[in-house]
Amino acid sequence: MQRYHHLHLVSDATGETVGTVVRACSVQFRQIETIEHAWTMVRTPLHMDRVLAGIEANPGPVLFTMVDGRLRRQLTEGCARLALPCVSILDPVIAVLASHYGMETEGRPGAQHVMDAEYFDRIAAMDFALAHDDGAGLETIDKAEVILLGVSRTSKTPTTIYLANRGIRAGNYPLVPGVPVPEEILKARGPLVVGLTKDPARLVDIRRNRLRSMGSAEEVDYVDLDAVRREVAEARRLFSRHGWPVVDVSRRSIEETAAAIITRLAEFQSRRESGAAQ
Repeated sequence: MQRYHHLHLVSDATGETVGTVVRACSVQFRQIETIEHAWTMVRTPLHMDRVLAGIEANPGPVLFTMVDGRLRRQLTEGCARLALPCVSILDPVIAVLASHYGMETEGRPGAQHVMDAEYFDRIAAMDFALAHDDGAGLETIDKAEVILLGVSRTSKTPTTIYLANRGIRAGNYPLVPGVPVPEEILKARGPLVVGLTKDPARLVDIRRNRLRSMGSAEEVDYVDLDAVRREVAEARRLFSRHGWPVVDVSRRSIEETAAAIITRLAEFQSRRESGAAQ
């Protein structure tokens, strides 16, 4: 079987949507190495000519997100001449929604990227995450929607950034053995506090790799398995004492961890709203 395959991603916007779909599908074909060709902001026939020339030079399946009918026809007809599969990844979803709503689509390229209120909420959330990373900004941590707590290397920062990209104001605080959690966090009533935990053995491996990449000497307790077990157990007792939900990130990707947190946040906010209404 041919190991390397060309794959063309064509979009009239940033290409983020088609790229996300392709990444989600590609993991099902781990034995295949794909060479992705991203063609973005394609909005003129001349640009599409260049795209088709590139596809002809490196033949492979074409996935696209295009709303302009003329450019869609140019692409699909060009791929038909080259005998290459050409698939619009949005058409099935748009067709279902259009049928359900009983209305036509607006056909605006990159409409999901308009600078609306949601866009600015994401920017504000990102600013908040950066200002409240790794224990910073405690004086305003109560303005967070989510506060993540966890021992070192439990993916607190990347999860915080991912949540911010979803428009959720999140901060995080590192748990250090023997150091109490700040009163600013303990007294915060607005945010959902979530504890992150990880298998001690995996933590040790990650910490060792981290120290090596930084050229740092190994700190005995930081990478000692028994010490790390005690550290993780102490963190779990803390979470249990305060009734904070816990997410085990041992076998979760950042996206999966964030999804679990978002679910708990929705439940938390729903309970709070129900209590306020009573």
